[in-house]
Amino acid sequence: MQDEADRPEATSQDGPVLPSAAAGPHPLIEALRFLTLLPLPGRSAAPESGIARSLAWFPVAGLLIGLLLLPVGWLAGLAWDAGVRAACIIVAWGMITAGMHLDGLGDTFDAVMSWRARERKLEILRDSRIGTMGLLAIGAVLLLKFAWLQASGDAWWRAVLLAPVWGRWSQIYGLCRFPSARAEGLGHTFQQQIEQRSLFRATLAALLVTLLLGPIQGLVAGLLVWGIAALLYRWWVRDLGGLTGDTYGALCEISEVIVLAVIAL
Repeated sequence: MQDEADRPEATSQDGPVLPSAAAGPHPLIEALRFLTLLPLPGRSAAPESGIARSLAWFPVAGLLIGLLLLPVGWLAGLAWDAGVRAACIIVAWGMITAGMHLDGLGDTFDAVMSWRARERKLEILRDSRIGTMGLLAIGAVLLLKFAWLQASGDAWWRAVLLAPVWGRWSQIYGLCRFPSARAEGLGHTFQQQIEQRSLFRATLAALLVTLLLGPIQGLVAGLLVWGIAALLYRWWVRDLGGLTGDTYGALCEISEVIVLAVIAL
């Protein structure tokens, strides 16, 4: 499974190619193209330019992912109990996103739970194979998602909408506030091109959705996502020398689990 940061970086003689605000489709479309398998019309812009300018729209794309999961939950709930409904939602969740962030979660924990030197850990992040710690991390996240989604009861729909929003917010937070582990790759390119105001816009979008759907629990979940993201990102920066595309994906999955846990209270 390839790390998002391992994709080739478009460069010119003067450095990375900067996105053109006038070129390409709407940034939300680019965000959905990158984060999902949705068959959207039109041609995509160059990966770096298109996705870099769409980063502030990631929480909105997360909300749309949640909206796509609602019919799955409602239809499953008509025929089966809460456990089956939760399982169907999680399967559909992985299919819509192509398991991209689960890939990053497994690679990240294979690396950071290794006793090897930093250089070797970065090599593990690039390795397409998955090890024991990666499998355990993926299994734990899926089991916790299932358990807390089932425990959400009638609030399951609120959990399904809020979790993808804060999960993708955590990625923008990492890009804006922490260094990159490598001097190449898509993750590094994003970090070079992202504007600090993208974090403000992403935070505003996440807060607006939260206030509409569940002010108290949603805000508590957002605060916990922020606090735990800060702790984990600092750990990974100390361990790896910075962040990579895999670590952004790992934090997205962990943040989604945090939101589901809070809504299930």
